[in-house]
Amino acid sequence: MKKTKVVVMKDMTRRNTGAPPTSSANNNVRYAECQRNHAANIGGHAVDGCREFMPCGAEGTAAALTCAACGCHRNFHRREDRPTLN
Repeated sequence: MKKTKVVVMKDMTRRNTGAPPTSSANNNVRYAECQRNHAANIGGHAVDGCREFMPCGAEGTAAALTCAACGCHRNFHRREDRPTLN
């Protein structure tokens, strides 16, 4: 029996949902120290020491998700939700 590969492509035309961007412009969220394990491939644990996320680019660009200090994606940084004052 012959095996076949199936490729599924995403529809990129409906990418903008009209929702506001959820990156660091939200004052109620702060991204703290980087938690990326740089020694995971050798079975160890080593972090780079980056203390706070600083975006590389302007808001709304792909570079805004990369940290200027350590080069890691924003998801590697610990997220702190600040309570809102009503």
